Amino acid sequence: MEQSLVIIHARFANDGSVREIGECPSGTSPQDWFNALSRHSANGYESLSGGRGVFRLEPALIELIKAEVLSLAT
Repeated sequence: MEQSLVIIHARFANDGSVREIGECPSGTSPQDWFNALSRHSANGYESLSGGRGVFRLEPALIELIKAEVLSLAT
């Protein structure tokens, strides 16, 4: 059986901070979302050229991380 992964794209500013990132929950900064994804994805991140990178994660894991981030925000 083939495993389905969600690809989340990130774009970085010249200073290394996260400027844009996909799947970001409302009310969460792009940098905080990147940090949360990074904590939960041991081998799911790949750096790309041009100040970009991607996370390749299972949908269930993304939902778990979103729930955690949103619970911390309240």
